[in-house]
Amino acid sequence: MSSSADRASAEAPARQGIDPRGPRFGAGITAVLLLVVIFLGLTGATVAATVLLAVLALLFLWGASAGIALHPWGLIFKKFVRPRLAPPTELEDRTPPTFAQGVGFVITAIGVVLQLVGVPYAATVGAALAFVAAFLNSVFGYCLGCQFYLLLVRARIVRRSQASV
Repeated sequence: MSSSADRASAEAPARQGIDPRGPRFGAGITAVLLLVVIFLGLTGATVAATVLLAVLALLFLWGASAGIALHPWGLIFKKFVRPRLAPPTELEDRTPPTFAQGVGFVITAIGVVLQLVGVPYAATVGAALAFVAAFLNSVFGYCLGCQFYLLLVRARIVRRSQASV
């Protein structure tokens, strides 16, 4: 039997929250890669654009499944960037950015699937839609997927995570 102290210590990492600069860092890398997809798609290199967008879709799926702290960009931020920064002034709940990764997966996966079935410029359009979200997050700290999550919580379509800080 576990005591309430054991449960509290097991839940502590979830309640600690995340450094909000981590998702912004990851969004910056993602935005650059999405620009490459858009450029490739517009210059006629649709196979390369589709392959790169498929890789990005899998990275979004990784972030949505494992959480943003275990996403490759999150690990790079934690190991190389975070130690060089001052401590964050506040932490944020990891659930909305993780949900946003799922939204990114859906958008990019639809672009890949539609491109594979022959819809012209589907990968480019999917990349452009995802780019807008990644750009807003990386430059302005405005996470569209996070806002969508909060809208669904307010509408009582999804339940708020118990890990909220």
